[in-house]
Amino acid sequence: MNIITGKSFDEERALYGLDSAMVKNCFFDGPADGESAFKEGRNIIVDTCFFNLRYPFWHDVGLEIKSSEMTELCRAALWYSKDIKITDTKLHGIKALRECENVTMRGCDVISPEFGWSVNGLKMNDCKAESEYFMMRAEKLAFHNVQMKGKYSFQYIKNSEFADCSFDTKDAFWHAKNVTVKNSVVKGEYLAWYCEDVTFENCKIIGTQPLCYCKGLKLVNCEMLDADLAFERSDVEAEIVAPMISIKNPLSGKISLPSVGEIIKDIPGVECQIIVTGKKHA
Repeated sequence: MNIITGKSFDEERALYGLDSAMVKNCFFDGPADGESAFKEGRNIIVDTCFFNLRYPFWHDVGLEIKSSEMTELCRAALWYSKDIKITDTKLHGIKALRECENVTMRGCDVISPEFGWSVNGLKMNDCKAESEYFMMRAEKLAFHNVQMKGKYSFQYIKNSEFADCSFDTKDAFWHAKNVTVKNSVVKGEYLAWYCEDVTFENCKIIGTQPLCYCKGLKLVNCEMLDADLAFERSDVEAEIVAPMISIKNPLSGKISLPSVGEIIKDIPGVECQIIVTGKKHA
């Protein structure tokens, strides 16, 4: 394996087409302001490097990035690449991951608007993220212990699982399909409207007007706090373990909960069974 260490690069396509190499303790910055440093690379390890230039990793295959930093000026860092592993790295440029396949991230710090669009296959563990339109149209996501803050997250995602996560984000999971969220906190307004076959298990859901216009929605042993006007026009099977503010016009299924401030049924076709158990939450 070719080893490149302790160098600075600022020219256009500085390491274009690099194959079977380790790049360590290098800086991608400088007055030439060149783009696309690693474009069309294969089997590359990047260790403890600094990126302050645009589009470094496009059309790469077999890429490992560790203990590195991509600044706010490192725009659109990874696009159209596959078989990627990223550990203990800062990704702080806009659109940092898009149209990529088979990605694993661990211990990373993400501050990136429009992160993860159209990614197919992303395992994210022990990471923190701030983003708008986070993971839009992505598929096959598997997140564990991810702390995320932003807006409009996980829209149009498919076939994904989340466990032990904390999401503070409005309009999350809109139009999501075949998604499971377990042992997590999901805070934000207007959660998961228009979703299909989405399950929340052992979750704490916080915020106004959640889970409306849903099909095949399931909640198992969940709390819903500050949740009013929930389940409007949804098909839902829900086991709620804490009091709710109000439920509005759920169309079908069954909802059980200890108490609810108001049940609104003011349109035709509301056939969902609502069971108020009177049990106190332990």
